[in-house]
Amino acid sequence: MLSVALRQQLADFTLDISFEAPAGVTVLFGGSGSGKTTVVNAVAGLSRPERGRIALNDRVLFDVSKGIWVPPDRRRIGYIFQEGRLFPHLTVQQNLLYGRWFAPKSAQREELDRIVTMLGIEALMTRHPGALSGGEKQRVAIGRALLSSPDLILADEPLAALDAARKDEILPYFERLRDEINIPVLYVSHSASEVARLATSVVVLKDGRVQRQGSPAEVLGDATVMPTGVRAAGALLEARVKQHHADGLSELDAGGLRLFLPRVGQAPGAALRIRILAHDVILSRNKPEGLSALNILPGVIDQIRGGDGPGAMVTIQTDAGRVLARVTRRSSDALGLAPGVSCYAVVKSVAIARSEVSGTPETTA
Repeated sequence: MLSVALRQQLADFTLDISFEAPAGVTVLFGGSGSGKTTVVNAVAGLSRPERGRIALNDRVLFDVSKGIWVPPDRRRIGYIFQEGRLFPHLTVQQNLLYGRWFAPKSAQREELDRIVTMLGIEALMTRHPGALSGGEKQRVAIGRALLSSPDLILADEPLAALDAARKDEILPYFERLRDEINIPVLYVSHSASEVARLATSVVVLKDGRVQRQGSPAEVLGDATVMPTGVRAAGALLEARVKQHHADGLSELDAGGLRLFLPRVGQAPGAALRIRILAHDVILSRNKPEGLSALNILPGVIDQIRGGDGPGAMVTIQTDAGRVLARVTRRSSDALGLAPGVSCYAVVKSVAIARSEVSGTPETTA
């Protein structure tokens, strides 16, 4: 468990936050200038706040009131930067083993072979960083951090420097890190897609304050806290792969309701997270017939929130989970939408991008 309480004045910006991060991936989520990197640097010991306390498990790393300040190299924290920052003159294997110099003799050491296999970098061991892609460099950087036997991993927007294809390549490895390594990960991001795929808990920062803290489904379903605007709001559903069909679609079971997606890479029985954007959902008071859309989810309206413009955000409770729909207020009025009213949420299968589905993409020959 990581416990953080900090206050720091930086020119005209005041950081005043308090939160806890359990095992799993806690995402610091917010727009530029919200204080995310300032928090991570304080936890790493790269800056020294005016007031506050930072504790990792039973070790106090920083406490102004008690005069405690543990230097960065003694905090046992692995830091993954936006770019790999590998040593260019060392091979991949030498970069990986460099992390072990910082592991105390008493620490439980990660096995090199296990980390290499988990990250899929067996074929890269003799290469130098100059011969690696951006995604490969980040995988090596993750391995180097893990081999230092840290009590905490910090990841400061590690996908920000990658293009969309490289992001899709690296995200599954962060998912494995979350699921297979039993230490807290504090992950900085302004991407709702990354939150949906990786987070076990979310801390939303705005103007140096904690605006909200909760589960990914709770946070992503609240359009008022989305740093990239209302168009990024959406529902986060959990489902299991039921079967793959010959026409290229995968059938999922979400709380007993069927969902069809473009083929996913997981075997039947595998658990998935699916993010459905609110602007990809249309509503009907009656069960639609004669539509091309395959995903029709019956539910009951829980809430309608109007905005400053012509739009309204409708929250629908379904057996699959909470679904959001962004419609015009004119449509809402015409349909007679109101809390307690039954309706159907309709989603096109092809509207759900592969980047919004958790797990390793299926490869083709």
